[in-house]
Amino acid sequence: MAAEELSALAEAMERRLPGETLEARARWYRRRGGERATALVRAVGRLLGRGGLAAARGAGDGSRVLADRLMQAAPRIPVRDLATLRAHHPDAVGPEDLADRLVAGACRASAAVGASVGAVAMLPVPPAMAVEIASETLAVAAVEVKLIAELHQVYGQPVVGSAAQRGTAYVAAWANRRGIDPGALVGPAGLAAVAIGAEVRQKLRRRLARTTLRRLPTLTPLLIGAGFGAAVNRRDTRRLADQIRSDLRRRGPVDPDYWSAAPAVVPPRPSDGPDAPTR
Repeated sequence: MAAEELSALAEAMERRLPGETLEARARWYRRRGGERATALVRAVGRLLGRGGLAAARGAGDGSRVLADRLMQAAPRIPVRDLATLRAHHPDAVGPEDLADRLVAGACRASAAVGASVGAVAMLPVPPAMAVEIASETLAVAAVEVKLIAELHQVYGQPVVGSAAQRGTAYVAAWANRRGIDPGALVGPAGLAAVAIGAEVRQKLRRRLARTTLRRLPTLTPLLIGAGFGAAVNRRDTRRLADQIRSDLRRRGPVDPDYWSAAPAVVPPRPSDGPDAPTR
């Protein structure tokens, strides 16, 4: 799932830019987010491959194509553990502060994807625009699945199992708009139920179909579509984050001492070039 592009977009949009005016920060997020989001959407378009035109229909075969691609890609969506997240945000004072930063970054990222695709509506190539919408739907889903997975880390409820099992569980959480109950995934039986559940796949297809339909106004001519796409994506990502966080708070961490037990391990960051604002 275009891991490098997704990671670069997520981390760039989480950055705090001290010493800059609000207007300068907004310009930087728009410019850098647009560049990163365009790279992500193009990579996702390649992932769709020949299924891109079918996925562009947004229902029937299209929603099945998108659901299948998301399920296949989920294990490869890059998810940071708590130590890495704390290293990326060393001044976060607690789980809620860190979660706020991740949600803000994910909202900016999904908005950047919507704006980058909306700008394509200026070009007179309807088939390409339809494929762009399908690619946007999948790209935003990847941003949100990544957010869900990392919120589970932040709230001390990491999911166990293989990469495929964890990925499927996070996609199920995205479709259900709920956090994952660690108790329901204890043992092979619980993980297998998530992996093969027909109900989860059906919910996923319906969710993707509805999401695609909501993005059709993005094709409005000129930059109106870009603004609409950014606003819709930002709103939807914020709503999803609120639902997941509420669920995770209600359950509470698996280990009460998880926050202090996670050492800060600093990984390499992708470069944003010499024109990035001072951090």
